Amino acid sequence: MANNFSFFVTSLATMRSQSGSQDGFGGNLGGLAGADAICQRAAMDVGAGAKTWRAFLSVTTGGGIHAIDRIGNGPWYDKNGLLIAMNKAGLLQNRPAGDTTTVNDLPDETGIKLTTLGDSHDVMTGSNNQGRLQSTDPTFTCMDWTSASADISLTNKAYVGHSWPSQSGQNWMQAHRMRGCAPGVNLIQNGPGTGNCVGCGGGWGGIYCFALTP
Repeated sequence: MANNFSFFVTSLATMRSQSGSQDGFGGNLGGLAGADAICQRAAMDVGAGAKTWRAFLSVTTGGGIHAIDRIGNGPWYDKNGLLIAMNKAGLLQNRPAGDTTTVNDLPDETGIKLTTLGDSHDVMTGSNNQGRLQSTDPTFTCMDWTSASADISLTNKAYVGHSWPSQSGQNWMQAHRMRGCAPGVNLIQNGPGTGNCVGCGGGWGGIYCFALTP
């Protein structure tokens, strides 16, 4: 592991193991504190638990907390030591301004690129393409990441970014709306997908994790 390891997408394996379910957490991550704990444990499992990790998620709490304001100032590197971005300015574009071999296929905490698992690009953010809260309506963040309900009021609300660019969206922070907040995994390419789960559009409800210091 590179000493500067400071970025990853939570893997399918960690979301399953930490949730105790093959379908993962859905949209109920335990709020920001719970999401941070997921990042911290995932990092600990690969030997990087000494650093402080934060989930790249926005919430409506307290008038709005923006994902981009939670993650330190960079630079950030993946598990393989490849640059994701030097600073926040390098994050504020469709793909981070880092090494092209990693920013176009962002890896999990073990350094594995997500494309190896299939149609796995959807990563929950609740954010716009500047990393800021998309809406003050909490249904756009699965009730601030505390709901895994299949209720129709949560359907096609929260935004996901794409860990790798596809026709349905290029941006790593905001590509399209998530089909719903219920738990679920889908790794088969089937267009926009069906159902109302976090992974129904392609993925497992993963999140981005950043270390506050590299």
